[in-house]
Amino acid sequence: MRFEGVYTALVTPFAADGSVDWKALRRLVDFQIDGGVSGLVPVGTTGESPTLDGDECREVIRVVVEQARGRVPVIAGAGSNCTAEAAHYARDAKEAGAQATLQVTPYYNKPTTDGLLQHFRAVADAVDLPLVVYNIAGRTGKNIDNPVMLELAKHPRIRAVKEASGDLNQVMDLIAAKPADFAVLSGDDNLVYPIMTLGGTGVISVASNLVPDRMSAFVGALLKGDCASARRMHYELLPLFRAIFVETNPIPIKAALAMTGMIAENYRLPMCPLAPKSRERLTAVLRDLRLV
Repeated sequence: MRFEGVYTALVTPFAADGSVDWKALRRLVDFQIDGGVSGLVPVGTTGESPTLDGDECREVIRVVVEQARGRVPVIAGAGSNCTAEAAHYARDAKEAGAQATLQVTPYYNKPTTDGLLQHFRAVADAVDLPLVVYNIAGRTGKNIDNPVMLELAKHPRIRAVKEASGDLNQVMDLIAAKPADFAVLSGDDNLVYPIMTLGGTGVISVASNLVPDRMSAFVGALLKGDCASARRMHYELLPLFRAIFVETNPIPIKAALAMTGMIAENYRLPMCPLAPKSRERLTAVLRDLRLV
């Protein structure tokens, strides 16, 4: 499996009673694929995975796989700060039909370097699927330094990283030193342009929930080496990239999808609706981009 292009970090639509809105989820999957994305990433942070129970996670993955019908691969969020639990979730993801798993850095317990190596290797050994490491110190409290990532990249099943450290020095040093068959994907929409011009191969994107076609064109231009067109699209989309993080993800992107009629604007606590000032800012950006 090649990790290249736009992979949408799917939101999980909820009905008014808090249950998963399966019809809206299927509609969102088709919208992504019609927009040209390279793959789908359900039950990550953007999918509000902390408030989904195990049965719901498995069913969301299964439904996304079923609706995708093999048109694009599915990388299932299956991480945990408990190694045994992460391995269990990875096995569940494989049973549900996922083609790879996304494994976040263990959060809150902040393992040592050796603990990080043992954690990811144990999960990779537990199930025969490619593993994408998710490095996001802002959420987890623990950065995966490049020496650790390069050790992980030696494992035959650890094939990519979703890099969301926000540190371009770290990213370019990783790209310079990594094996040729290990992919670096941006974990931040606003850093896609610099990361891909440095040698990254794509993005796991929040913005593509709303604009899969534009994100696919943007990343496609970068993959073709058309930096001038990509730079123009970067600046056109930059206000959106910023607006969808005006509050904690996935609150703004779900609000934006609701404004366009794609889903209902429902969350599970502790996620809650946008504050009025944030909504005004988001609405203005969507109007400027002619999305509403």
